[in-house]
Amino acid sequence: MNKPLAKDRARPVVLSEVLGEIRARRDEFERLTYVPRDMVEKLQKLGVYRAFVPKQLGGDELDPASFCRLIETISAADASVGWVASFGVSAVYLGALPPATYEAIYGKDPDTVFAGSIFPPQAAEEVEGGFEVQGRWPYCSGCMGASLIGAGIRVEGSSSSGLPRMAVMPREKVSIKHTWDSIGLTATGSHDIVADCVVVPEEWTFVRGGKAQRDEPIFRYPSMALAAQVLAVVGLGTAREALDWIHREATEKPAITGAPPIGARPYIQNDLGKAEARLGSARSFFYDAIEEAWEDVVAGRELDRGTHVRLRLSATEAAHAGAEATRMAFVMAGTEALRKGHLVSRCMIDAAAVAQHAFLGAGTWTSAGAALLSQSTPPGYP
Repeated sequence: MNKPLAKDRARPVVLSEVLGEIRARRDEFERLTYVPRDMVEKLQKLGVYRAFVPKQLGGDELDPASFCRLIETISAADASVGWVASFGVSAVYLGALPPATYEAIYGKDPDTVFAGSIFPPQAAEEVEGGFEVQGRWPYCSGCMGASLIGAGIRVEGSSSSGLPRMAVMPREKVSIKHTWDSIGLTATGSHDIVADCVVVPEEWTFVRGGKAQRDEPIFRYPSMALAAQVLAVVGLGTAREALDWIHREATEKPAITGAPPIGARPYIQNDLGKAEARLGSARSFFYDAIEEAWEDVVAGRELDRGTHVRLRLSATEAAHAGAEATRMAFVMAGTEALRKGHLVSRCMIDAAAVAQHAFLGAGTWTSAGAALLSQSTPPGYP
């Protein structure tokens, strides 16, 4: 794909060129532990952060499947960059903000970058002018490139069906503590954020997962499912990169030990077939669920509970299939993949990290099964 994906104020940014630069700079991003501002600006120019912004406010109003395919493509170049790009979804769940606040954000700049950390929600006191927010929150992915930061709060006496409230603050009101030191998704910059008695107006807070205050189709799509999907697809892209490496090695590189090239080895053929089947099946389930639900949303039909569960379940399967496919690629790659920084080992750890996320982890299998059997599920699921 060489066509520009968004309008640029100067020279159009071409996706294939950005992907090449991401691949060339992966080691740099890992050393930094975050995706630097200049790369975030390229993602902005690709339209990543305006993807779900209403056209009325200068956005592109993409459908969920198109956005996920874009994130999948970026994630094949580097999982951490794909993870940071996935927060273009913020324009959807910020839709729970009052309309005037939403328009103040995206009407001013449809390419606004938001990052947030909601758990554990910290007690906030009602004061004159709003809520006084203070505390520390871990795992604020993408905070280094954001201009707005969200933090989870709990307000005494507030009723929100067990869902936390999020306070949205200007980046300069928040300090970032460089705590992110991981072996997977190393460059996501998922550092701690700290707020020290920041007064946030009530109209700059919203219930995470609450009803959107806008009526464009994307705001009728299940926001919690979408939040899981844009992360799960990072695992699909990462797995594709790992299996593509195996394909190249199997067809282009002779063995150095005198053994048959890996493409001629039956166990490689067997495992590659299994990995491709698992990944392809999960990917089809994932996009089929999204597209069927989107068709109903656009037609104005109410999504039933079964559809909500299918959206969440397909995201969980996508994440775990991606992790399994990259694990199989690591085994197929043999001793070469043991080298520090090897592409396949990096992909394996990154994909495993995706499947560890709370939206996609082992517990979400149980939540899906409980929902399918009409049993109680955790707040916010499905």
